[in-house]
Amino acid sequence: QEPLVESGGGLVQAGDSLRLSCAASLRTFSRYAVAWFRQAPGKERAFVATIDGSGSSTLYADSVKGRFSISRDNAKNTVYLNMNSLRQEDAGVYYCASTLSTPRLSGDRRVYRNWGQGTQVTVSS
Repeated sequence: QEPLVESGGGLVQAGDSLRLSCAASLRTFSRYAVAWFRQAPGKERAFVATIDGSGSSTLYADSVKGRFSISRDNAKNTVYLNMNSLRQEDAGVYYCASTLSTPRLSGDRRVYRNWGQGTQVTVSS
């Protein structure tokens, strides 16, 4: 499995914005759907957003719709997660994950075979 590397996490205040990046060394990156998940302490890893290989289709968790935006630059083998109007409940370790792209996007973590190590997002009040 080719590694995925997340970056961009940090400490922000509620209401602030942050952009996460997920870099991949996949030779055929555009064939892969990439998703973001997050895990807060004591909670299960939860789906945030996903994007298909071409970047034309996206899917979001209800809790982040209208605030977060996922995009990708296949020339740079990178997927981004723009997070606006951050809330304390958005805090956690954010992971990106990839799977071969299919016509139907999925927020089921079992679909994604390749995972990064995560980046911490902390939101203060």
